[in-house]
Amino acid sequence: MKVKRIVANIAAPDIAAAKRFYQDVLGLEPLMDHGWLVTYGSRTKMAVQISIATEGGSGTPVPALSIEVDDLEAALARLRKAGFPIEYGPADEPWGVRRFYVRDPFGTLVNILVHA
Repeated sequence: MKVKRIVANIAAPDIAAAKRFYQDVLGLEPLMDHGWLVTYGSRTKMAVQISIATEGGSGTPVPALSIEVDDLEAALARLRKAGFPIEYGPADEPWGVRRFYVRDPFGTLVNILVHA
């Protein structure tokens, strides 16, 4: 048996609010929409990963999601312009990433990062 995919599921009272954060700001595509569930993603092949942590690193809380981007400053500018407050960073971390934390419309702590 092989794991083919891992999907993060976020409970939300109004999934329409996800569009502004995940599609409009972060640029993910709606891959599936059943009305009661919308899956946002990218058609790019990605490695299957799951992280288990006691902290988020540098004394931060563990984020529910980590999203790697190709341009951290552009992501930061888009999130700020959309009115999402940054909770941590941006910070250059000793393990080779530059990142910041932001909460999605449902309160989910999201780690946005780029590898140095």
